[in-house]
Amino acid sequence: MTRGLIIGAARSGSGKTSVTIGLMRALRRQGLTVAGAKSGPDYIDPGFHAAATGRPGVNLDSWAMAPGLLDSLLSKQVDGADALIVESAMGLFDGVRKEDGRSGAAADLARHYGLPVLLVLDISGQSQTAAAIAHGFATFDPGVKIAAVVLNQVASERHEAQARAAIEASGIPVLGAIYRNPDMALPERHLGLVQASEHAALEAFIERLADTMEKSLNLDAVLRAAGPVSTVSGADGHFLPPPGQRIAIAQDAAFSFVYPHAARHWREVGAELVPFSPLADDAPDASCDACWLPGGYPELHAGQLAAAANFKAGLVSFAETRPVHGECGGYMVLGKALEDAEGVTHEMSGLLSHVTSFARRKINLGYREARLLSDCPLGKAGETVRGHEFHYSRLTEPGSDEPLADLADAMGNARGHSGGRRGRVTGTYFHAIARG
Repeated sequence: MTRGLIIGAARSGSGKTSVTIGLMRALRRQGLTVAGAKSGPDYIDPGFHAAATGRPGVNLDSWAMAPGLLDSLLSKQVDGADALIVESAMGLFDGVRKEDGRSGAAADLARHYGLPVLLVLDISGQSQTAAAIAHGFATFDPGVKIAAVVLNQVASERHEAQARAAIEASGIPVLGAIYRNPDMALPERHLGLVQASEHAALEAFIERLADTMEKSLNLDAVLRAAGPVSTVSGADGHFLPPPGQRIAIAQDAAFSFVYPHAARHWREVGAELVPFSPLADDAPDASCDACWLPGGYPELHAGQLAAAANFKAGLVSFAETRPVHGECGGYMVLGKALEDAEGVTHEMSGLLSHVTSFARRKINLGYREARLLSDCPLGKAGETVRGHEFHYSRLTEPGSDEPLADLADAMGNARGHSGGRRGRVTGTYFHAIARG
């Protein structure tokens, strides 16, 4: 049976990702087959998990995904695996304040699946106080088991000894201490970490993280702290439907945000994904019956996209007879123009009439439930889709297209119309995760 752990912390920036990646590779070195997962909405970390384990990553989001969908995804993810490592988003208990186990917090997964938590504590600027934090985690929710602690950002042997003694005196095991090491830092940009596919010398970096974990952690004790993973397999109807039988999907440094579970499901039900690169001035394959422009970083490549005449002409021609859908970055490129960080405006495809700007930035972040106003690649009119928004660009001209959906936040508060629809072309800043 697969044994699993959740890597949790008090907040983002505590070192969860570095510990997770290094631990995955260290366990793989021991001959174990390791499966990875990320709680919450995150496109980037599953790519690092896949690189570290050699197996596809997955997201497990208790707010956006119905329980049956979580069961289905977890069952597939651990099939054939010896160990499951789930990386928590943000702090372990951070999510929507709901009482039904659908908060989006990693604690929901710990509680529902009985997965013990390995708590990563950044103890920079503190010593014995770390014990109070660990004690708080251990007692906050009786349904969430804190199995052990890993100390991070340790300054010295004395620093480690003080924190370790205080935590262990409260009855919580400490399974390792990671000393300050700038080489463990992962490069970041405005939407989080630089993606695994863009990380220079990625394999060597993962190997260094694994070296650090082997030196710093008691790996045998970590494995003993893991608990059995009980899964329920079976079909689930909350997957997003494939937008076509052959799907032309933009895939390059500007378009890369596709959830692994969605792409895998599309393939499993018989759809074919045909990648193309707008940055290489490729047009969508004319033999496809739908085109999908994922999110990504078009704001960093606006000039190159504006000059991609073959891509834009091919996209316009494709949209005359077949559906084209854009999410977030893809939505920006479907618009009339995009203003980059320097304030230069670049002409986009013009298939929708809005204008976006990255120069006049404002963060927009949170879970969203979309009620579709018409049939589109996300589903039928009247259906609901759960997902999220995360972008710094903003609409500077909303355009004159029909709205695609009505949005509500995670608590059900209305947020108004979202996106646009013109003919067969649809798009929105909203990233879809699963049917509601």
